[in-house]
Amino acid sequence: MNRKEFLQASALLLPASAWGMTHASTQENSAHIPENYLASPSYLKSSQRLKFNANGKFKIVQFTDVHWAPGNAASEVAAERIAEVLDAEKPDFVEFTGDIIWGKPGIESLKRTFAPVVERDIPFAMTFGNHDDEQDLSRKDIHEQLKHFAGNLNGTVEGLSGVSNFILPVRSSDGSKDAFILYHFDSHAYSQMKEQVDGYDWIKADQIAWYRSCSDELKAKNGGKTLPALAFFHIPLPEYNYAAQHENALLIGIRKEAACAPKINSGLFTAMLEKGDVMGTFVGHDHVNDYVTTWKGILLGYGRYTGGKTVYCDIPWGNGARVIELTEGKRELDSWIRLKGGRIESRFHYPTDFSKEPW
Repeated sequence: MNRKEFLQASALLLPASAWGMTHASTQENSAHIPENYLASPSYLKSSQRLKFNANGKFKIVQFTDVHWAPGNAASEVAAERIAEVLDAEKPDFVEFTGDIIWGKPGIESLKRTFAPVVERDIPFAMTFGNHDDEQDLSRKDIHEQLKHFAGNLNGTVEGLSGVSNFILPVRSSDGSKDAFILYHFDSHAYSQMKEQVDGYDWIKADQIAWYRSCSDELKAKNGGKTLPALAFFHIPLPEYNYAAQHENALLIGIRKEAACAPKINSGLFTAMLEKGDVMGTFVGHDHVNDYVTTWKGILLGYGRYTGGKTVYCDIPWGNGARVIELTEGKRELDSWIRLKGGRIESRFHYPTDFSKEPW
């Protein structure tokens, strides 16, 4: 059964259960948390690479679900769009939120996908999707290959579930301090408890405990003041469905399928809500969604499908990218979708456009 058939059969994904939240919290309390991450080589190597410009702006372009299939001419459309978006937006940083590899050899998918970014000398990072390690490279293999690409800022945390767990700080325009935080999580692939729970895997208790610990440490380093942050990963959280299905939901963008989220809610959203730093999350995975909405004050967003017609992608106006622009010192962002030929869709400002009385 493919993903669309699975969605049609299941109709609605299961809501979070009280057991799921309690069990996750219990696991989290006893989870191993790697110590001193903010002093680790993985963090320090990139801690000075990103910064707000002299105008106090920092622009991110998010590409997602490239699904590059070597030898398939349809993949060239992805390369064309990536190059077009980069030339139009001239971002400070590029985020790839998973599912780049869709055929063998996997290294060719990586080279062809990242070539436009590497050629333009733009820093970038990648979180893993559920398909990236299904060909001839494991997650660890891909992580090692990424080290050879100029501009790559990927990190990893040894001993933590998954591979693409890392944090990238954005420095202030004068370079004196961290001003914004970009969290990255490995959202894994498929449930490892198939008899009890089918479908997609979930972000684990030790990853959530690591996030909580790092959030606290970053706050302490900032004089007790919470640093604003975004989080990037591939598979959406169950909260995407709670928010989109709510009768008062405001969605900006396209929603052509329910979020293919895990059926277990492991509590990452709750942790973010409690810590108060993450103002938004951005994912991929669902090729015909590019909407944003909010849940309990946190922005829940998709990127725009970037690949060619190597997989399902029946979304109006074809492939493209999400653009996110941050403003130094403010807990806000502007975002839009950029498509072929300079077309711009779904521009919004957060939080103003989601407030009850924006006028």
